[in-house]
Amino acid sequence: MTAVRISGNLPPNIDCTKAPIAFGRRAVPKVNEELQNPELITRQRALMSLCDLVHDPEIALEAMRLGCLESLKRLLRDVDSTVRMKTTEVFYRLATHNVGRVAFLKSDVILPLSQLFDEPVDVCRKNMHMAIEMMSEFPGGAVGLVEAGLIPRLVFKLTSELEEIQELILDTLHFCLCVDASEALASEAVSVLKEKLSHRSARIRNKAARALMDLSLGVQVCNLKHTLPSVPLEGKNKLCEEEVIPILVTLLGDPSPEVAASAAGALMSATVTTPGKYAALNADALPPLLGLVRSPQTNVCLNAVKAITVLAEAPEGRKELLKHLDLLEDLRGHDSEVTRRAAETAMRVITWKP
Repeated sequence: MTAVRISGNLPPNIDCTKAPIAFGRRAVPKVNEELQNPELITRQRALMSLCDLVHDPEIALEAMRLGCLESLKRLLRDVDSTVRMKTTEVFYRLATHNVGRVAFLKSDVILPLSQLFDEPVDVCRKNMHMAIEMMSEFPGGAVGLVEAGLIPRLVFKLTSELEEIQELILDTLHFCLCVDASEALASEAVSVLKEKLSHRSARIRNKAARALMDLSLGVQVCNLKHTLPSVPLEGKNKLCEEEVIPILVTLLGDPSPEVAASAAGALMSATVTTPGKYAALNADALPPLLGLVRSPQTNVCLNAVKAITVLAEAPEGRKELLKHLDLLEDLRGHDSEVTRRAAETAMRVITWKP
């Protein structure tokens, strides 16, 4: 006679590390209840399940509507490092959705997240910076980060953070500096970024040069509350005073085309002032810039042409560039219309006569 045998092992599709998901509309409320459970293992398993659920933007929206953000903000202060790690991961997953970023602003999530700047667990800090970086890509999020006063802290952390986190900070600063550069300038950001131009990582050199370009551009952004100040000259003058321009000229010969493009862009904005022009000319910037004009990469070529145009406004620069008009003439057949227009502008400036 056949006997029935029931295995003592769990089914293969059951994950013991995750909380069982309730059926239908009860799924998110049940997880939210377990996030507030005093038992550690219950909170951990609920967070594991929530990480999977919030990949779906509809479920993410429901989670925020049902008050999960408040539960998660409390868990950022949990004594257990695993809870903090998974909580920051959930925040990052939510920040990838537009509805999540909007909800972050409404629920004042930025400051609770920023309290983890000195978190001892590296993964927690990385997840937190990933979430903040995603916030900064959203215009309202960048304004929110600036208004929360995070720029000085981000600049300070560039000097001590892990390399991969430094990249995230530089990305965040890029979007924040497009809103307001004054706090970064007051926090000695130029000196910090100047050091990063010599970093072994090409990605960090590239992003540091891009941030310096942001500092010297001086952008003004308006939001619903007030108009944030622009910094049209202070950033440019600071780059001259800190002797950053000769380093940017050196980076024009960097093996990475992206670094060279960002360096040319930073020179383009920093040399708008007369001291900036002569600092670049004295550093012999024209030969490497003319070399980049032949680059097959559009962003490298375009930034080089724009930097050349600015330097051509100085009599010494115009005199030297008159010998290379044929090089710019060749760009009239470039595939990029923007590059063609930039080359025509450069030729008008170079051939201008008083």
